[in-house]
Order: sequence, then structure tokens, then C-alpha cells
Amino acid sequence: MTSDNDAANHPAPTDSHGVDASTETSRGWDHIGAIIVDATLQRRQNYHETVKPRVDALVAAWPDAATTSGFRRHLATGKLSEVIDWPSPGRLAQVEDITRVFEDQGLETVMELRGALGDPARRTVLREALAAVRHVSPKTLDYIDTLSGV
Repeated sequence: MTSDNDAANHPAPTDSHGVDASTETSRGWDHIGAIIVDATLQRRQNYHETVKPRVDALVAAWPDAATTSGFRRHLATGKLSEVIDWPSPGRLAQVEDITRVFEDQGLETVMELRGALGDPARRTVLREALAAVRHVSPKTLDYIDTLSGV
């Protein structure tokens, strides 16, 4: 027996990164805060129901968090969990840790992040630093490439 909703119960086709190929052409952001939050929240979450609405809320509430320093100023207020409606301290700590890596690597803009990921020597150093952050797997590293437009 089938129901009218059977199609909704089947997973959408995905590309090699697990991205829903039927509706997604790009998940890129021109906002450092959005990249960090998206990469952090994506693990074991439904993108359209859980991740994207929270990243959209972040971009709307903190448009000047498009740079690492702007994002850091907002993080210092302690209001990230309210802005993205996310109470889990583990993911919020991961946001802090990834932000710190970007700061340590001197990455202020998405263009600089893209440049670092496109330079073989800088890419290796950046990916090693990010891989040291708890829950940043090789898949997350590749996802950061996608989010930054690499």
C-alpha cells in the first residue's frame, strides 16, 4: 500500500558530499559566521529543517559577523545560543574553537579562507589546525571547502 506522502519518505539523491542534489546547487556563504555555524551544526542534523534556518537567523541578526573579527565581537556577547536557538554547549564550544583557528590563521574574510584553502601549503596547515578541533572530521573539512566556495 502506498500513500500520498511516500515520496517524502525517501531520501533525496545526494552528491559525493552527501548534499541533496535534487535541490542544492551550492551551500556557499559569503559570511564567516555562517560558514562556522553551518559546519558546526551539520553533523547528524537535517539541513533544511535544522541547520539552514539557524544559519539564516544568524546572518539576519549579525550581518557584520561576515568577518572573523565581527563574528568574534558577537560571540563575546554570549548571545549565539539565543540567535541560533541552540542550547547545546558542545556545539557552541566547537563554534568558538573553529573561530579561534580562523583567528590564529589570520583569516578574516571568506575570500581569505578560500585563498588559504586554494594554496596547497596553507591548506595543509589550516586543515590540520581545524582537524584538531573536537568533532571536525575529514567530512567536515571537505564541507568547509564547499561552504567557502572551493
